[in-house]
Amino acid sequence: MAELFIGLMSGTSLDGVDAVLADFSANPPRLLGTNHEPFDGDLRRRLTSLLEPGHDELHRAAELANALAMRYADAALELLAGAGVEPTAVAAIGCHGQTVRHRPDLGFTLQLGNAALLAEATGISVISDFRSRDIAAGGEGAPLVPGFHATVFRSPREHRAVLNLGGIANITNLPPAGSVSGFDCGPGNTLLDGWCTRHRGKAFDEDGAWAESGRVLHDVLDRLLADPFFRRRPPKSTGREAFNLTWLEACLRGDESPADVQATLLTLGARSVGQSLRDWCPGVQAVYVCGGGARNGALVRALAGSLPGIAVRLTDELGIPAEWVEAFAFAWLARQGLRGEPGNVPEVTGARGPRILGAIYRA
Repeated sequence: MAELFIGLMSGTSLDGVDAVLADFSANPPRLLGTNHEPFDGDLRRRLTSLLEPGHDELHRAAELANALAMRYADAALELLAGAGVEPTAVAAIGCHGQTVRHRPDLGFTLQLGNAALLAEATGISVISDFRSRDIAAGGEGAPLVPGFHATVFRSPREHRAVLNLGGIANITNLPPAGSVSGFDCGPGNTLLDGWCTRHRGKAFDEDGAWAESGRVLHDVLDRLLADPFFRRRPPKSTGREAFNLTWLEACLRGDESPADVQATLLTLGARSVGQSLRDWCPGVQAVYVCGGGARNGALVRALAGSLPGIAVRLTDELGIPAEWVEAFAFAWLARQGLRGEPGNVPEVTGARGPRILGAIYRA
């Protein structure tokens, strides 16, 4: 079997598609190429409108699934062109799709992206819909990246945790021996980005500079941290259904300085991660950060401040740049699915056992 796989990831931040070309013939697997295909404002707006119930959802979702498939195809083909690799050399594409609903409590999750159209547009087999089988087996369907984290980041000498700061933050606990565990721990970038877009007209707060210009509103912070999710025992997962600007506004009076709210949201992210690590990952010696939030210097510094005695580093130090880890994970999940091997970690998701994940669309 060919050992080249493409991973495609578009997360809750709605900024675009991350694409990686991975070679699993090496140990550890190698990153051969990367590409980012940004979403334009219209596509981001249309996707955002589907995050809540609205008019003619089925029609709009089907149209967006097709539009996303073509955007994914562009990202994959540009990736291959840049790496000088023909599509026929690639075993499969692992495509996460765009999450617009995640309700494991109701037994379903929904990621948009027409995988059949993506296979037609690229001439490459596609594995998609990774979360549904885990949910069918009683799991949360998320996070799914801990299996990959354990494969590439685990150390026999150091108790590590991997923190993915995407739209939602999740933790993988990697003790030197014993079971891997992991869980979503709360909002990562989704509230920071949403508040910045509303008040600054920018997609994100570059390096957290705007947040650092404000002051933390401790009464607001206490109300935010009182959300029951933060006290829930893992396994657990969450999404924009729970953590959104409507949720935030319910904890505000309405006369707060926008910069102060941004500072408070940044502290919320750091505090919720710090508390989660103390509660559920005792003994961690080092936290390795990945995801878009890893490039937010203010957030990483706040995180380090909430974890005295624990080293906070980026996954770059372990050989995979922070912004490409999650797409790399979906290349790995595609390989697991194509080989008929489990991709979930039951201790993480709460599923009844290991499951082979993903639906396969052959080229």
